[in-house]
Amino acid sequence: MLHLDLPPLPPAELLAADEALLDACEAGHGDETLLFWEPRETFVVVGYANKVATEVNVAACKKNSVPIFRRGSGGGTVVQMRGGLNYSLILRIAENSPTRNISSTNQHIMEKNRAAIEKVFPKSAIGNQQSAISVRGHTDLCLGHLKFAGNSQRRRKNFLLFHGTLLLNCNLKLISELLLMPSLQPDYRDHRPHSDFVTNLNLPAESVKTALANEWNAVEPAPAPSAEAISRLVSEKYSSDDWNLKF
Repeated sequence: MLHLDLPPLPPAELLAADEALLDACEAGHGDETLLFWEPRETFVVVGYANKVATEVNVAACKKNSVPIFRRGSGGGTVVQMRGGLNYSLILRIAENSPTRNISSTNQHIMEKNRAAIEKVFPKSAIGNQQSAISVRGHTDLCLGHLKFAGNSQRRRKNFLLFHGTLLLNCNLKLISELLLMPSLQPDYRDHRPHSDFVTNLNLPAESVKTALANEWNAVEPAPAPSAEAISRLVSEKYSSDDWNLKF
């Protein structure tokens, strides 16, 4: 598998890079890739089908000049901020493989990611528990009963995009300030407010990136997504209110 770290980019370009890489693979110009990026500013990203007014404290975002974007995959709304780590997996879809459908893809990827994080999580923090890191809901990673990573999936004919955000050293208060209670919640959340539901892993980004890269055997460097493709996607979608605020 290929491996790529994106440099600091504006939010719209970071979101476009995921789609540009998926497009390139689907067109036969790329291969399975693990991509990382770290936000350098605060912005909100809603899932494709999310209604902004239902999920986001729009007034607070406006007051604090926090932009709102929409991604092409499903799932819930995320506050991107310093201290977070984003990863994207571009995987080939194949019959008789774990990527054959949505459910088996979720199970396969989440278990590998869980195992990777557990390898770098301090053993002293696990104590007598068999495992401190668990998969909850369909695509959440949790430390005990607290969520530190959410994930989502987008599928094409030949390749899929599976990406997520890990809370490592974030200002978690921003989540309560900028987001409303989500309209859809996993059962294990039990209606807890954001402040009682999320946590930081308190691990350095480089350690987590290395662990995930090792778990996925992502050792070969990948070429950067096409700058032209990113620019086109930013212009057509990710810089447009018609896209970002469409629902």
